Parts: sequence; C-alpha cells; structure tokens
Amino acid sequence: MPNIVNFYLDDSGARHPDHAPGKRAAHGYDWFALGGVLVKQEDEDAARALHKAFCDRWNIADAIHSVEIRGRTGNFLWLMELSKANQEKFFEELYQLMRSAPVTGLACVIDRPGYNARYAEKYAGQRWMLCKSAFNIVVERAAKHARSMGYRLRVSPERCNKPEDAMIKGYYEDLRTKGPPFAVDTSDKYAPMTAGQFKETLYELKPKKKSSPMAQFADLFLWPICIGGYHAGNRPFQRLMQDGKLIECGMASEEWPMLATKAVLDELALQASR
Repeated sequence: MPNIVNFYLDDSGARHPDHAPGKRAAHGYDWFALGGVLVKQEDEDAARALHKAFCDRWNIADAIHSVEIRGRTGNFLWLMELSKANQEKFFEELYQLMRSAPVTGLACVIDRPGYNARYAEKYAGQRWMLCKSAFNIVVERAAKHARSMGYRLRVSPERCNKPEDAMIKGYYEDLRTKGPPFAVDTSDKYAPMTAGQFKETLYELKPKKKSSPMAQFADLFLWPICIGGYHAGNRPFQRLMQDGKLIECGMASEEWPMLATKAVLDELALQASR
C-alpha cells in the first residue's frame, strides 16, 4: 500500500452563489467554505486517541460540533451549566486537542459578495455552485501537499445528502480524468496540476459520517480558518497560526496563492508580493 495523506473535509455556508443570507450569522459574513484537516495515515491513530481522551474527560458521547459548542446549544447546552472557570477550562482543553493532534488545517473560503461582484455579470446564469470551485481548489492544494512528501491523497468529505454527495463524487472523478476545470489563461498563475498528475496522486474518495473523530477535527478547524480570512487577529485563528497548525505556516507568503488556504488572506498575500 502506498503512503497516504488523508484529507477530511467539512463545509460551511450555502453552496449557491445567489443564496439569500436571511438572518445573518453572528459573525456578520457570507461565505461558502470547504476544508478541514490533512493527516498522514500513520499518524491517524494518535489523533483518534487524543480525541477519545478529550471526550472521556468531559463525558462527551455525541459528535463534537463546533457551532453547538460556540453557541452552547444542542448537545452542548450543558456548557451553560458550568462555572466560568470550567467553561474556560473546557475551551482551552479543546484548543489543546487541536494543537496536539498531528493534523494540518487547509480550506478554500469563498466570500459570496466578492464572488458575485467578480462573476455575476460576466457569467450571468452560468455560474457554478460554489462547492465546485471550492472542491477543485482545495483538493488540488491538498494534492500538491501530498506530492511534496511523496504521498498519495485520500479525500474524505463529510456525508451530506444523495444529490450533494453525487456532486462531490463527480468533481472528484473529473479531476482524476480531466484535471482542473478552470480556464488556463486565468489559472496559470496558480501553477495548476495536470490530469496525469491528479491521476497519479488521488488514491480514493471515501466519505465519512459526522460520527468520525477525524470529520470532527475538520469541523473544528474550518471555522477559525474561515473567520481568520476576514480578521487575521481572531484569537483561535491566531493561535493556530502561531502554533504551526495551518498549511501556510512556515511558507513564504508568495507561495500562498499556489499552495495554501484560498481565502481573503490569500488575495492579500498575492497583492503584497507584487
């Protein structure tokens, strides 16, 4: 069996470019994101053991769901019953779980208003679902990461529903057989991989349920990556950067547009390098 890097993917936000935000989320932004964590196959048992130890300490039987934890709702309503000191202890131990696990965060975060300002008039009714752009971008960057180590890539998105799972499977198969779908004249600056390179690198598509500990790591990492694209000073994002837990850590900013998380910060780095 070849050396494998597993890429666990979660999503955040609505996939349609014309989604009406309705009651805006507490953070005040309108994005669609796809991303999570990369972990070498040989390191996954250690990550799972850390997850189990954390859940055992806090008597957690349900899936760790970051939106419920942040809001202290649903299966994590019990956090409201803790003293302030114990709430702080819980959140610190949760962060230490993320820090200690042998995983690396990577995502593609698409700002919907920015996307529409750039493409709504140009492509009118022919715009893609945002998940198509996000999947192709983030999987290519994960594949580049795997290739840099001489590994192959297993892609494990969280299961959703049959139509959306089928869309993701189609995007994956197209990457293996046709390569990335973006226009050559606009994507050349990102050093795109060829269809042949994708076929060499992509090992398999293996969806996971929310009950998977690794899918829960993906969920935990995705939100701070999303919000960090708008506010680099956001504390959880800042800590992950300082502790080297995101793919861009230790990477020159000029390399971010080709290799790191695609987000607002990616565009800032590109501008700064000019």
